[in-house]
Amino acid sequence: MINIETKGNKIYTITAGKLDKVDYEKMLPLVKEKTKKYNAIHWYFQMKDFKGWTANAFWCDMNFDLGNAAKSNKLVIVGDKKWQVRMTEIMKFFIRKEIRCFDEAEGSNAKEWVSTNFDV
Repeated sequence: MINIETKGNKIYTITAGKLDKVDYEKMLPLVKEKTKKYNAIHWYFQMKDFKGWTANAFWCDMNFDLGNAAKSNKLVIVGDKKWQVRMTEIMKFFIRKEIRCFDEAEGSNAKEWVSTNFDV
């Protein structure tokens, strides 16, 4: 399940459970629209009780990340699992943008960080 809110070039995404292709069909057009309109976005991505991706959703995610990585100025991942921290560290090698990981208890700090110097 995915919940998405936007404000200008800010995208706030909260996921729960397992992401599937339908979630990506909802999310990716919105992200593409925002990057086209603003050229760059700042993205808050929170994972609550995250169970991973279906194979189709994972493929959509990989294809999107590889083609659109340069279009985000900041990305913050919020979650409570150690693998999310490791995933964030690995992403830094492939994505040339500011990227940080926050614990779920630090969600308000994460929103503040991703929003800094950001309004258009």
